[in-house]
Amino acid sequence: MSLRIYNTLSRAVEDFSPLVPGQVRMYVCGMTIYDLCHIGHARMMMAFDVVQRWLRTSGYAVTYVRNITDIDDKIIKRAVERGISIRALTDEMIVAMNQDIGALGIEPPTLEPRATDYVPQMLSLIATLEHKGLAYRSGNGDVNYAVRKFPGYGKLSGKSLDELRAGERVAVLDGKEDPLDFVLWKSAKPAEPDDAKWASDYGPGRPGWHIECSAMSCQTLGETFDIHGGGADLQFPHHENEIAQSEGANGKPLARFWVHNGFVRVDNEKMSKSLGNFFTIREVLAKYDPETVRFFIVRAHYRSALNYSDAHLDDARNSLKRLYTALSLVRPAAVETDWSQPFAARFKAAMDEDFGTPEAVAVLFELAGEVNRTASAELAGLLKNLGGVLGLLQGDPAAFLQAGAALDAAAVEALIASRAQAKAAKNFAEADRIRQELLKQGVVLKDAAGGTTWEVQS
Repeated sequence: MSLRIYNTLSRAVEDFSPLVPGQVRMYVCGMTIYDLCHIGHARMMMAFDVVQRWLRTSGYAVTYVRNITDIDDKIIKRAVERGISIRALTDEMIVAMNQDIGALGIEPPTLEPRATDYVPQMLSLIATLEHKGLAYRSGNGDVNYAVRKFPGYGKLSGKSLDELRAGERVAVLDGKEDPLDFVLWKSAKPAEPDDAKWASDYGPGRPGWHIECSAMSCQTLGETFDIHGGGADLQFPHHENEIAQSEGANGKPLARFWVHNGFVRVDNEKMSKSLGNFFTIREVLAKYDPETVRFFIVRAHYRSALNYSDAHLDDARNSLKRLYTALSLVRPAAVETDWSQPFAARFKAAMDEDFGTPEAVAVLFELAGEVNRTASAELAGLLKNLGGVLGLLQGDPAAFLQAGAALDAAAVEALIASRAQAKAAKNFAEADRIRQELLKQGVVLKDAAGGTTWEVQS
């Protein structure tokens, strides 16, 4: 079975074959660097980490480009608030990002272009669009893209121009001929710092967000490449605008496959900084070990919504412990993966069907059960190998299980303390609820004059 990928452009799962046999060129929209990354950002980067890992496992040479947006309204605002240069802020946040995602085992991309290093290419692309009549200069100094002059606009999102126009809730902004038009070059504002401005034939200013990715992707991967990825929230307008810019300028398809990961949700709302319902990666890693967080993300299909909660992370940790327990009981042999072996073949079939990690993880549990039954060192080695494809099960089993036990003990003690507070407040219903919750997990409490002790029920 060959690899099949869901293509947002066609809204179907399609057979994948790269433009150049044996080589895959993939561009993913990365971070706008002005603050710490949250778990929603981790989900996006994890999704494409798994994609590139499976492509390499499948024998492809992968050029993976994930950009950094290091000039933006939010970046300028934050740098001004902190009284530091834009470069100082973005350098600091890039280091923090790499620390956080590195802890999760997310491998670095082949190339990580920064937008500010590609301003000349952006200006060249804008000039081409202007020459072709797809861009125009406005009276306020901005340069805008004329959406209605690009025939294919809306093909990625599936929206017609009339539908988009009907959905407009704002008047035509100054300088725009149509509300759908978007900015390619923003004229400099008097209050903006000097390091937020570049000289150009259009006057001092800076690039719009959408033109950044068009320039960086085409410069690093060519005018047409294999896969363009990003979060589902980028499908419109960002990726739609990238298509309009790149294909309007070059007359070629930008990417053959458009791949989008699903949102992380909290209480049925998308996790985002604007909603204030986000958890930074660092906050999550303060409570859970990195591999548990990785497993929590990887075991869900990349296109599905991922529901974030401590309960789901606790379940992920307990599930991962089951896999590590199998490896702790049988020392894995050093084996080469034979993809015709039944477990490996089912794992491969799952991953070849649009990177089906839920089914692949199910194979890991079946394999762990077989390791427990047969005590086969070869099967334990295969379990470790297949886990490694997903960035899992490469640690020392005893160390993981011991660390997990310590974390569990701390959680139990915290619940016992909460129960004591509830009893002191005469909230006996809450105290009983906590006792029952612990009992469900096999933890038995014993109250005595000297305090509460606990033991795990076998």
